[in-house]
Amino acid sequence: MEFDSVKKIAAEFALERVINFIARDPEHNLPLLFNFIEKVAIAPGHKSVVKKIKAHIHGNGQIMEQTKRIACNPKMLHNIINSWIINGFILGNEKRKKISSEIGVSVPQFLLIDPTSACNLRCEGCWAGEYSKVDHLEPELFSRIIMEAKELGIHWIVLSGGEPFCYPHLLDVAAEHPDIVFMVYTNGTLIDEKTADRMAELANISPAFSLEGWREQTDARRGKGTFDKVTHAMDLLRERGVFFGASLTSMRNNIIELFSDEFVDFLVEKGVIYTWFFHYIPIGRNPNIELMLTPEQRLWMLERVREIRITKPILIGDFWNDGEFTGGCIAGGRLYFHINAAGDVEPCAFVHFAVDNIREKSLLEVLHNPLFKAYQKEHPFNKNHLAPCPIIDSPAALRKMVKESGAHPTHQGAEHVLGGEVAKHLDLISGHWLKMADEFKEASLAEEEVIAGK
Repeated sequence: MEFDSVKKIAAEFALERVINFIARDPEHNLPLLFNFIEKVAIAPGHKSVVKKIKAHIHGNGQIMEQTKRIACNPKMLHNIINSWIINGFILGNEKRKKISSEIGVSVPQFLLIDPTSACNLRCEGCWAGEYSKVDHLEPELFSRIIMEAKELGIHWIVLSGGEPFCYPHLLDVAAEHPDIVFMVYTNGTLIDEKTADRMAELANISPAFSLEGWREQTDARRGKGTFDKVTHAMDLLRERGVFFGASLTSMRNNIIELFSDEFVDFLVEKGVIYTWFFHYIPIGRNPNIELMLTPEQRLWMLERVREIRITKPILIGDFWNDGEFTGGCIAGGRLYFHINAAGDVEPCAFVHFAVDNIREKSLLEVLHNPLFKAYQKEHPFNKNHLAPCPIIDSPAALRKMVKESGAHPTHQGAEHVLGGEVAKHLDLISGHWLKMADEFKEASLAEEEVIAGK
């Protein structure tokens, strides 16, 4: 038996015991989990990260409340930790580094895959709204991609679409890969009791429900009755102990509502464990620059997210404003990339250009495509990681990478981000934001120096 296999078995055995302890007494036993992770962490950098997390949770009542909520489903907790931490973080990270060194390009931490472009809704401004609605990945192809991902040390698969629950093979493919955790961006309207029962049984699927705020905002964009269907699906999953999150698009007209104490408390009450905040990007169906956040709103959002993180028992990811935590843009194969339902391999969910198609090449082969290489050569797109994105923070870099790589748009209208009124607005707003981000960064560093001096 290979040494890595022995380590994996030992780690899983120890993890089983730790999770049982946590389920019995979450508040008292959570530190055991992090003690375990710190001991088995291979790289010094990993140990340092775990120590910081331990220091952060010590005496933090909000995190303890969160722990009590997720400890109600030991099977799902085990699957998530086993896939993300053991296979993905501890063992997978070293494997990906080794392969990256050998092949000369990055191996990402996760993949975003659209198994289907079909959707039962027609949301205004949908980022995927201009893809063909008849594309899908055959279940054999879908499963092949996942198998090849595991061979590269990738154990986290994110699904979008279209609507993933329109894909009839979704739960069967998830059942074929119990060592993978699937996070699914979904409109939530197709999850009934039977689907919820199956998800509870599999315990490796975590939906992230799309909302625009309260009922009025959500139904205005997604259709009458959508809000009630989503909250009903949340109730079904909470009753069965399935971990789920929310996917929230911050726009000029809903940002105050999304970040209000009342709405965040509502999400916590419904059982939402994590949220992903997206900034509206003018792509897809009827791009509308008037929906984009102003730089002033983006700065307010940055500070508000940091406030919520220490006052509410909910995990928050803010893709663009969290660039400091990810070392800049995560796309282009650096930490992830996107495979759409036609098989086109795109650098990002919001950059609809491609060179390769997964039907014609292996996962390993598409990592070498010239668009990804251009991304990784240009990265970071700004020295200030508060401006990490080549679409809204450095549009000139995006135009350069697409041109140099010979990438083609994957649907009609995708080229709007490269030229015309949309591109002009992106140039204008990116310059404004970079100035504000630099000023914020300088002020933050000065404040840290004052605190350190005290």
